[in-house]
Amino acid sequence: MSAEHLVPLAAGPFLEVVHAIEPHHLDAPTPCADYDVRALVDHLLTWGPPLEGAAGKRLVPPAEPDPDWRPALDALTARLVAAWGEPAAWAGTARVGGSLELPAEVVGHMLLAEFVVHGWDLGQAIGHRVQWDHELLRRLLDGVTRMADQARAMGAFGPEVPVPDSAPTLDRLLGMTGRVPARR
Repeated sequence: MSAEHLVPLAAGPFLEVVHAIEPHHLDAPTPCADYDVRALVDHLLTWGPPLEGAAGKRLVPPAEPDPDWRPALDALTARLVAAWGEPAAWAGTARVGGSLELPAEVVGHMLLAEFVVHGWDLGQAIGHRVQWDHELLRRLLDGVTRMADQARAMGAFGPEVPVPDSAPTLDRLLGMTGRVPARR
């Protein structure tokens, strides 16, 4: 399966969680230590446009979160799926939010991680179990493992949480990003 086909597999379950968020959930803490549900939604709305721009090799600044967050997140997710659904998005280099140029494949894995890891964070916060395609998780774990040191240096991942090699792929992915999968 080519990389561009992984994006809808990540986005679908992510949107399932987004649509399960109720107003009373917005103040709930998430496993992502710096964010409650609302702050994590705002983070996604802020950094989604730069990730969308990166697919087209354009530098796009972070956006202001939209107070009408659910339709805004739906529309942004659709644009991200379309943008990263193009094979050219995964080729060459791209920049996200600054002058650091990265392989486009790394930026694509950042997008997949936003959907899967933050989707899991949101699901944990609201008590909604979500599942992703095994091939997507396997490929994402490989990509996240390759970029983990750099992501930790940038503050995007926390310290690795040891997870047995025999654990489910999602658990190993979560541990690599600094989450404690036992919260499931």
